[in-house]
Amino acid sequence: MAPARRRRYNLPLLIGGALVSLVAATALLAPVLAPHDPTAIDPPGRLLPAGPGHPLGTDRLGRDVLSRILYGGRVAVVVGVVAVSIGAGGGITLGLVSGYQAGRLDAILMRVVDGMMAFPTLLLAILVVAALGPGHVQTMAAIGVVLIPIFARLARAQTLVTRSQEFVLAARALGARDSRIMRAHILPNIAGPLLIQATVAFSGAVLAEAALSYLGLGTQPPTPSWGGMLQEARDTLFVAPWMAIWPGVAIAAAVLGWNLLGDGLRDLLDPRLRRDRG
Repeated sequence: MAPARRRRYNLPLLIGGALVSLVAATALLAPVLAPHDPTAIDPPGRLLPAGPGHPLGTDRLGRDVLSRILYGGRVAVVVGVVAVSIGAGGGITLGLVSGYQAGRLDAILMRVVDGMMAFPTLLLAILVVAALGPGHVQTMAAIGVVLIPIFARLARAQTLVTRSQEFVLAARALGARDSRIMRAHILPNIAGPLLIQATVAFSGAVLAEAALSYLGLGTQPPTPSWGGMLQEARDTLFVAPWMAIWPGVAIAAAVLGWNLLGDGLRDLLDPRLRRDRG
């Protein structure tokens, strides 16, 4: 009875969902929750520790750290949503077409994808941002381009398995067009692994945005971002450690939440894993 009861609870899904919901809610409600303007400079109040007026302290320009954390979460969420949408949209389309058509088209598309995957993820993002220029929009585009090969390879592998299933062969025999078969028959049946990959990609997008902002290539000041806050905290790390601690905690919570959510969805959508872990 005890093992059966334990199988009812998907702890990674619950914890991950709670962390993701917390990050999303605080980002959405940032204008309501933030006690101060995140870009307001107050020189007399610089480098103040946590106190009644500033729950998480202030930075070297006197800006409220809590307010900047909350508004930085909005940047992270927007970048993650847009970048994953770009990567998933482009990658799934390439993978579907490549896996379904096979042949020479498959070989050409996959060689392009292999060429993109030959570059380290962060290096490729830096190259794209360097070509487009630093900025918020450029960061989303760069991260989205980096994610395309990941979704393309997964979608192709799943399509190669699904295209030989009986329901696909039946639809083809009935005269359904290739575009309809891919959209209405194959895509719904490979959505599970792609959804799991999207959650993992979201955590990667948050990390990539933070890394690019830390390097000065992502979100530009004075717009608050977690990576930019870490970059600003370098020179005052031992004087005002809270400037680095709280953005780091925010990044860790967001990344951990999305990774746990992906792990929980994997257990939920794959009965074999659910049985093994139960």
